[in-house]
Amino acid sequence: MDPALTSLAARLHTLPPSCGPVRLVAVDGHAGSGKTTFAGRLAAALGGAPVVHTDDLATHEELFAWSDRFREQLLTPLSRGEPAHYGIYDWVRREFATVRELPPAPVVLVEGVGAGRRALRPYLACLLWMELASEHSWERGQLRDGPGLSAFWDGWIPAERAHFAADASRPYADLLVHQGQLGYEVLVGPATRP
Repeated sequence: MDPALTSLAARLHTLPPSCGPVRLVAVDGHAGSGKTTFAGRLAAALGGAPVVHTDDLATHEELFAWSDRFREQLLTPLSRGEPAHYGIYDWVRREFATVRELPPAPVVLVEGVGAGRRALRPYLACLLWMELASEHSWERGQLRDGPGLSAFWDGWIPAERAHFAADASRPYADLLVHQGQLGYEVLVGPATRP
């Protein structure tokens, strides 16, 4: 296991709960920056922490307008120490097709573009930002998704720019995550600099 992930997991377990009994930890960054992979690896280092993917909450019509859904379906029950139940959007069928149950675990990760948004920050124990420039992230994302999703990316890039122009996350990041060839490096973020 990556020593940086082991160290980060230990650090996150020491934070005070931020949403009822839960330490809610956001993994934010540009599309294609490696958030999902990092969150999966961090979840394993945390002993199997649950991960909420904002892609499950967003829709074709509401790429970034999922704050109310998150609050109602996740924050409200978790803050009471109850299991949350939230809809999973099916991007092919264009509808919420299934419901997932999420227990109020000691640490719950939320990963996705905009996970560190203004509406969620009061409930976060920690905000992590994947430190990769937008142009490199988008290039990686487009390579990952292939030419079949080029039309989606044509709409996504201006939507992501508009979202971060109106509700930037990086300035509030507690920690910046750099992905290297041999693992991750976690650095102090802008929010915790003196």
